Amino acid sequence: MKLSLSVRIAEAACKTKLNIPFSQVAEIAAATGYSALCMRASVAGVHSSQAELEEIRGIVDQAGLVVSMVTADLDIPQNNDQAPQALRHIEPSLHVAEALGSQLVRVCLKNPDDIPYAQQACDLAAERGIQLVHQFHPACLFEELDKSIEVLKQIDRPNFGLIYEPASLLMCGQNYGTEVIREILPWLKNAYIQNLVITNDGPDHLETWCLGDRPFRLLPYWDASGQGIDFAEVFAGLKAVNYQGFMTVHQAEGIVTADDAHAYALRCRNWVDSFSL
Repeated sequence: MKLSLSVRIAEAACKTKLNIPFSQVAEIAAATGYSALCMRASVAGVHSSQAELEEIRGIVDQAGLVVSMVTADLDIPQNNDQAPQALRHIEPSLHVAEALGSQLVRVCLKNPDDIPYAQQACDLAAERGIQLVHQFHPACLFEELDKSIEVLKQIDRPNFGLIYEPASLLMCGQNYGTEVIREILPWLKNAYIQNLVITNDGPDHLETWCLGDRPFRLLPYWDASGQGIDFAEVFAGLKAVNYQGFMTVHQAEGIVTADDAHAYALRCRNWVDSFSL
């Protein structure tokens, strides 16, 4: 299993920019033992010039890292109604992935009408050796396990798969442990980790289609209260299926200084290492 650090840890709340320079994020990831960065449109995307993409690629290469995945369109992390439009014009996202040296592109489907476009996008991506992936996420076609698998079977493309993300499954009232990982194994192409607890007094909330509004509180990965994600089960499940892809530290932290980013990335790395992966 290869450890990746998401640029999301230092993303501003608007999800369109970082609070600290990307070059510092890359240096921190390399210095704290990560092998990859998960790239988002807050750093580089379909809106970026070729020169900007080449500059970002140079920073990644100089740090001795790779890009585990690209989310090339700003609408996709927002999960808004425009997010599926990238499937209808997938070439710019594929170009970003090629420029940054990544084989994974995150996409979004919100309704069944998006499925034919996902198939077409997969066919175009396959010509470039690129895979499209969809995160388990509230308010989209990938909220619930069974319905997600139905959509995957309808898309029926070998280069379309899943980003396993237990916190989103928890948010939508789904199981996320070893048996779930075994069930999604034919489509498992990436993994994210976040930690949270569903609680009525949570300061944050997300709207789900299956369960309505879900108030929650983010928790540190290493929270010992037993309220959040059972990461022992998560990591045991991934080991049980011999998952060898990327595991991305994906939690939104809003970090604003390089020192804080370094301390956080290092603590996350040490925490992951405690599971003897």
